[in-house]
Amino acid sequence: MENSVLIKLENLVKEYPIGNTKIKALDDVDLTFVKGEFTGVVGPSGSGKTTMLNIIGSLDSPTTGSASVLGKKVEKLSHKQSAALRNKHLGFIFQTYNLLPVYTVFENVEFPLLLLGISAQERRNMVMRTLEWVHLADRAKSKPNQLSGGQSQRVAIARAIVKKPEIVLADEPTANLDAENSHNILKIMENLNRELGTTFLFSTHDEKVIQYLRRKITLMDGKVFKDEIINHKG
Repeated sequence: MENSVLIKLENLVKEYPIGNTKIKALDDVDLTFVKGEFTGVVGPSGSGKTTMLNIIGSLDSPTTGSASVLGKKVEKLSHKQSAALRNKHLGFIFQTYNLLPVYTVFENVEFPLLLLGISAQERRNMVMRTLEWVHLADRAKSKPNQLSGGQSQRVAIARAIVKKPEIVLADEPTANLDAENSHNILKIMENLNRELGTTFLFSTHDEKVIQYLRRKITLMDGKVFKDEIINHKG
């Protein structure tokens, strides 16, 4: 199972109507992702990066072709089935932290677990263990407005990985962070990838993120322009 296929995109096309015409955000994409990848989809704005992540995350559907995620074809899922896939198996990290301002750090991280029917004691154990991973256990009772940008993004990472999802989708996760915070965030995600075997898939054009990738897929005008394995020295 170590190299098991988690995501398979086949002849994937996504079109959006613009007036009387259609724009192809993704154009006949074929890609496979296996367990434990730390992969980035890169390319200029409008190349299709976010569209691809949204389809893999079952937030959108293909126009034609197929997107299979954990053995389920996204295009055939009902709204309820899509929600179940996201709630149980996927984690999301965005460039805007999307924290709930009236809740504490603990409560923000706990929120995904409330949807899974986990007991209060087990939720507490899982949340605190995850906050320790991202070095924020001492801020469990803080509100988001008491945190720095780097701390807020670490809370967002904790929320994404608290349920130990098979796949984490990260859309420009360092866009609002300075260099030091970006590298701290990426080291945390790299450690989680190695320790938990979680597959990380980034949409990015940030060179700081690209330094950490082990596979880089370049999109141009909705097509796969290049797909390369990156071997880091040391």
